[in-house]
Amino acid sequence: QGAKPGHGGILPGKKVTPEVARIRGVEPWKTVYSPPSHSAFSTPKELIDFIATLRDLSGGKPIGFKLCLGKRREFYSICKAMVETGITPDFITVDGGEGGTGAAPLEFSNTMGTPLVEGLIEVTNALVGFGLRDKIKVIAAGKVVSGFNILRMLCLGADLCASARSFMLSLGCIQALQCNTDHCPTGVATQNKSLMHALHVGDKTQRVANYHRHTVSSLFEMLGAMGMRSPSELHRWHLMKRIRINEVRNYSELFPYPDQQSFLLTAPPESYRRVLQSAKSESFSG
Repeated sequence: QGAKPGHGGILPGKKVTPEVARIRGVEPWKTVYSPPSHSAFSTPKELIDFIATLRDLSGGKPIGFKLCLGKRREFYSICKAMVETGITPDFITVDGGEGGTGAAPLEFSNTMGTPLVEGLIEVTNALVGFGLRDKIKVIAAGKVVSGFNILRMLCLGADLCASARSFMLSLGCIQALQCNTDHCPTGVATQNKSLMHALHVGDKTQRVANYHRHTVSSLFEMLGAMGMRSPSELHRWHLMKRIRINEVRNYSELFPYPDQQSFLLTAPPESYRRVLQSAKSESFSG
């Protein structure tokens, strides 16, 4: 999760009902501290094998993973494992370091993780360079709250966007940062019946629907103003950035795509050579 990369989650004991405890295999009413790592895999190849196992056990359902980019070598190692095994996820969700939750340590949510723009660009560039981009859908998440935010992510290489924060706000969240205490004052993140009354389902469902409809409408209004018929027509050069008081450049100039499959060449692009040499499919640590 972008708000707390490398940090496990906490499920307060008050929320661990007998039903939840039975499903998760833990003790009822006892706080659950999830580990920051995975027990099912510890190397890039094991992660890819786990994806294949999940796809097989689920009868072919779409399988993917979510990450907040840290060292780019680690993601390049995953890409190498995909190339070597021929196994790819159906989607990868890139969550920016600006991702949010009231259950995250404040310093983690304020300082840890690669921001979404840079993380998304790095992931899509890697997939293009390894010749994997057309096999994997890329989802962008991290403070995506408006039509322009969606348009921006599509320009930078995402196929679609995921949003949690904005829908929580439309539901009534005031960012009280009480998500993990069972004391959410607006009734959004609590099982306390006296607080749950603050969330009036009939009213809030309409607010959420209105937010969704108007946000998507604003996206297509901007597309029309750009002379386009589909989001698939968006590219990095449609997005401009002022880098100096007297200079504006588009994102294609600032962050050019590498050539297709150029990372598989004996002599890959110079700017990527060091990270490609250190990335190993057998280890995240290089």
